[in-house]
Amino acid sequence: MRQTTNVTMHSVDPKAPLAPASSGTMPMDENWRKSIPAQVFLNHFFAMDYHIQYQNDLFDVAKFPIFQQFGGRVTDEQRKALEKLLLNSWSAEYALRITPVVNDEQYLQSSLHWTFPQAYYSALFSARAFLAVQGINVSNEELIRKRIGNMVVRGYYPASIGYYALGPINNYRIQRLPMANFKLTAGRSDLTLPSRENSAQLELAQFLKTTRDQRVKALRNAIQNNPKTALRSPRTGEILQKFSVEQYKQLARQIGYTTFFDMLSRLRISSTNREIERFVDSEIDVKLFHQSLVSIVSHVNSVHEVYIAKALGLDGYRQLVSKLPSYLQESFVRERMNTIIVPMLEQPDKAASV
Repeated sequence: MRQTTNVTMHSVDPKAPLAPASSGTMPMDENWRKSIPAQVFLNHFFAMDYHIQYQNDLFDVAKFPIFQQFGGRVTDEQRKALEKLLLNSWSAEYALRITPVVNDEQYLQSSLHWTFPQAYYSALFSARAFLAVQGINVSNEELIRKRIGNMVVRGYYPASIGYYALGPINNYRIQRLPMANFKLTAGRSDLTLPSRENSAQLELAQFLKTTRDQRVKALRNAIQNNPKTALRSPRTGEILQKFSVEQYKQLARQIGYTTFFDMLSRLRISSTNREIERFVDSEIDVKLFHQSLVSIVSHVNSVHEVYIAKALGLDGYRQLVSKLPSYLQESFVRERMNTIIVPMLEQPDKAASV
């Protein structure tokens, strides 16, 4: 793995007044102001994709000892379950991929209602298949999140998606983003897309922070809103309104690590949730958002699929693909198998040097 660096995170107000780079000293347009949350979200996922493209390290997986030793014993029953999980993953990715083909901005804007969840659920079913081939059959999303988080830390994933955050609120540590000197964000005064690797890593560090913030606060609320689990004052017996540093450390241990998988779960926005309307009504580059999501999902799923193929053997994996409906069999699934999976398994040394 590449160099690991710890970065201490400090709070940044996500509602701080930010303006487009081109706005100069002009008053901020009200429509743009309403678009800020959506633009921040786009920047996060664009940075995620930028980092993937910059690292260009998918074939590094072939060099990992953990990959070379990877295997699994799959029974006929397990194979059927695995096929179903992959079919769900690929069907969602297929639907995600065909949406940006429509060259209609208004259609793309409204399609966010289903493309956001498609991206997440494609990666979710892919992760479930990756775990299933190891004999880990879990459907609970929180357990999947923790399992994948542990595997990120243990080095199953390439550096492009191998970063993570840990620690209690207001004292997070970011691992494997060596260029993310978080203090630099204080100088950012606009919402421009990252254009260099250091700014992409900064954006990812911020994305990890806000994602972990949400998880910590959600867990705290779940604990404190339940009279049976709520922490109380030893003096008055009243439910605590503020947590101590030690109590936040306990929450952090319960949450585990925050990884790319947590970031993708941010896309799981209900179409009935008012939050999605902020994206549908915003003035952001929706096509770019779609393209970033397609690229990210393809990368994540490729990593999982090569492990699955390693466990099944190439012949077994080819048989699995041959059972797919024709619309999938002749699509990106076969292309990925021929251009990524087969080279990595048949000629791992050569593939790793690509």
